[in-house]
Amino acid sequence: MEFLRPATWDEALAAKAEYPTALPISGGTDVMVEMNFDVHRPSAILDLNRITELTDWSNDGDVVRLGASVPYTRIIDELSGPLPGLALAAHTVGSPQIRNRGGVGGNLGGASPAGDAHPALLAAGRDVFVEAGSVRGTRMIPIDEFYVGVKRNSLEADELIRAVHIPVADGPQQFSKIGTRNAMVIAVCAFGFALHPKNGTVGTGIGSAAPTPRRAVEAEEYLQGVLAERGLWESGELLGAEVIQRFGELVKAAASPIDDVRGTADYRRHSLAVMARRTLTWCWNDYSKQIRSAA
Repeated sequence: MEFLRPATWDEALAAKAEYPTALPISGGTDVMVEMNFDVHRPSAILDLNRITELTDWSNDGDVVRLGASVPYTRIIDELSGPLPGLALAAHTVGSPQIRNRGGVGGNLGGASPAGDAHPALLAAGRDVFVEAGSVRGTRMIPIDEFYVGVKRNSLEADELIRAVHIPVADGPQQFSKIGTRNAMVIAVCAFGFALHPKNGTVGTGIGSAAPTPRRAVEAEEYLQGVLAERGLWESGELLGAEVIQRFGELVKAAASPIDDVRGTADYRRHSLAVMARRTLTWCWNDYSKQIRSAA
């Protein structure tokens, strides 16, 4: 096995071009587990830990550019304001040791449908982009086009994830996860939700209940229609039990889960409906308070 340890981003891209099957590693919280259990034995390892720019983030007021290797602990500590949904998801990742090492770039690279970051990224809006680089240049991949299959993403063989561009939250966001225990657990299913009052949209993200992370598109469209038609963005009035129930049912219908050792398909669908109702209620209650306090 080749071990490649570039010192700069350009060196990393050159190494990936020369060894396209090389497996990138930064936190290593997923990679090392697979290697230790002989699940995956790559021909080469591309160690990105010396490239400090991957652990940087910036915020221009509208968009956070999150380096691929910014640890989950720092997302919790430093970005819970501009990225509340992702910060909540980061709280549920593994143990403190894993949160100190792992980052969103690893979740995206692995593209597991159970990755905790994915529902929050999807819910953050359609203007989330994965910044991918190669010796050929840089391209911005819309988050909705990034997931292409079970543990498969749209990266080319010579590309590396450099950063993720995420709009700064303009409304309440939530994340909810069901596991077989309270910590150190892969999600049975997960759900992210966000209100985007500036453009009158809502965002959803379903995790561990389909071959890839996905949105509940019909649920989004239904809720957006209700909020616009009833003038609720302006009034902040209660949604009503019927709206909340219908939203949960549409989220449930958007999933296509399987039975496995962590849970049945029926349980996953039921749980998603419950999480959808709860996260919508929490977010709308927070938004209503903001509207009333501003009045």
